[in-house]
Amino acid sequence: MSNVEKNYEIAKEMYAKIGVDTDKVLKTMKETPISIHCWQIDDLTGFENPNAVLSGGIQATGNAPGKPKNKQEYIENLNKALDLIPGAKKLALHAVYLENNGKKIERDEILPEHFKGWVDYAKDKKIGLDFNPTYFSHPLAEDGFTLSSKDEHVRKFWIEHGKRCRDIGEYFGKELGQKCITNHWIPDGYKDNTIDKMAPRLRLIDSLDQIFEKKMDWNHNTDSVESKLFGIGSESYVTGSHEFYTNYVTEKKNCILCMDVGHFHPTETVSSKISSYLAFGQELMLHVSRPVRWDSDHVVILDDETKALMAEIVRYDALDKVNIGTDFFDASINRIAATAIGGRNAKKALMLGLLEPTKELIKVEAEDNLTKRLALYEETKSMPFGLVWDMFCEMENVPKSDWINTF
Repeated sequence: MSNVEKNYEIAKEMYAKIGVDTDKVLKTMKETPISIHCWQIDDLTGFENPNAVLSGGIQATGNAPGKPKNKQEYIENLNKALDLIPGAKKLALHAVYLENNGKKIERDEILPEHFKGWVDYAKDKKIGLDFNPTYFSHPLAEDGFTLSSKDEHVRKFWIEHGKRCRDIGEYFGKELGQKCITNHWIPDGYKDNTIDKMAPRLRLIDSLDQIFEKKMDWNHNTDSVESKLFGIGSESYVTGSHEFYTNYVTEKKNCILCMDVGHFHPTETVSSKISSYLAFGQELMLHVSRPVRWDSDHVVILDDETKALMAEIVRYDALDKVNIGTDFFDASINRIAATAIGGRNAKKALMLGLLEPTKELIKVEAEDNLTKRLALYEETKSMPFGLVWDMFCEMENVPKSDWINTF
């Protein structure tokens, strides 16, 4: 028996005393996918245009060396990152990562065939795929509006892009046997004081209605809409706000809500919102990021909010209702390591949620034994979680803490 196994047996016994089955936790961890975003590897440059410059409220700050120079190097770096993250995974793609073989393919012309290589990649890796239309970094998004644009030519272009991305998501779901979440985020908004806040939102409703008009098997493709409080160039008004999308999802029932941790007021927490949606049986998409001042998209760390997010999901037995993905940009450190750190921390937070003695905490709370609730909750913080994590990494043939020595 290895030292990792010996340590795990000690932890297993300790957790059993508070009613937690660590073997069951390890099984759940192995089977619960977290969607790892592909764009941390190359600062969301993609393959559409090797000289692409991010625009539309998207920034990757920092100048660390090592950004991949070509697709081959990109795939090599992505492989290294994914191999450092244990357990089930999906890979979230953006539309600009299409295989265009050097040809100019406009975004309203993309087809599933342009992503066949990614399906082959996913099959080889035994992972699922999620998808994101790229409604930014394009000449027809330069004025800050896409699906809510008052220019009908521009709006029509982006509507068609959204429709085609749904077809690609459906293709992923059918080919891989795992549901694809096709997540729609637009940068639309105004920099300064806005008088008519209604008209852009009415146009956005119409655009979304057109995009989602085609019925699809929810098990193949599920669409999500991602809100934002404000962004670069949309500091005063964002068409697709949290309130707007909450109402759209509730009224239309043709998509689900995506909440990004960094897209809210600095004093808001996404973890406190989850139960309100689950109470009405709503499915959610979650983008785990780390805001420092606002939507700064720092690498996910094992902070209180990340742990609270996962605890909320586990407490309501909602792993089948909340789709978990990562989303951050950091060009100031090694991009492979950044992807791995964020992915591993999201997984660690999920494990901590699963190791919580939820049933006992709910029981004593229902009995109004608030003293025991606090005491038990605090004692769990010093339990040997790291020993269970090491066992999980060993089971998945993924490096434990020694992986950091490679960077």
